[in-house]
Amino acid sequence: MTKKQWQGWGPGEQAEQHYLVEPRVLAGGGDIRHVSEFLRASGWRDKSTAGGPLFLESPDRTVRIAYDPYVLPGGWTIHGKATGHQDEWWANLGRQTPVEIVAGLTDALTRPRSAHAPNVWAPLQEQRWRTAPDAGHVTATSPDKTAWMQFHQMPNGDAMWWSGAKDQQGNGWTAQFTPSTPMHLVQAFSTALASPEPVMRPRGRVPHSSQIRTTSVSVLPSQLSAWQQARVQAARAATWARNWTANRPRTTARPHATTHHARR
Repeated sequence: MTKKQWQGWGPGEQAEQHYLVEPRVLAGGGDIRHVSEFLRASGWRDKSTAGGPLFLESPDRTVRIAYDPYVLPGGWTIHGKATGHQDEWWANLGRQTPVEIVAGLTDALTRPRSAHAPNVWAPLQEQRWRTAPDAGHVTATSPDKTAWMQFHQMPNGDAMWWSGAKDQQGNGWTAQFTPSTPMHLVQAFSTALASPEPVMRPRGRVPHSSQIRTTSVSVLPSQLSAWQQARVQAARAATWARNWTANRPRTTARPHATTHHARR
């Protein structure tokens, strides 16, 4: 007896089992293409070598992003060059940092900076994270106590942002930002960190942890591809719009009196 295909499925296409994982902070690294394909579509240059780590450079060559799983501890390194009023800065995120949280930071690198003053704590407070001030630092902890965000004031006056997540078995990741890291990028990271939305992982890629909750879903390969392409197309559209706005010719309207005189 053959199984009847659902109308609209592609020929021979079969659903694959995936899981919605929450909290997202404990979902594991995920597919790095979630980060890299968006950046490529935003005009970033791929300078990776065959068989080597991922290496991407911003269109203006001021920011570089690398992902290296072949070294210990491995993970993401984001480096910004000194430009104008901005000092050189670094951000390091562990290998098990969920790509959806990494993308919160890296996607922000492709967008114009907001005119509003950044507030790293606001997204955490909206999700009811608890903030506890202590000598030299302030720490916000998620309601389930699996994740944290900390502002640490060092004796020399420098400030460092430190974040991460860990389950009861000790599995997790950490992220560090140098004092010079632009605050709007740290806020973009904290927004993705605190998001209550679950993330999707394929079967066999869900971490073994007693503190995660999973919901089994059947997903078609064509659906996964469509979701990925929608994200890429959004990046391309935004890049095209920015380039068109920056490069369009500017025209100055003639004064009304001059136009009236010319008509006469």
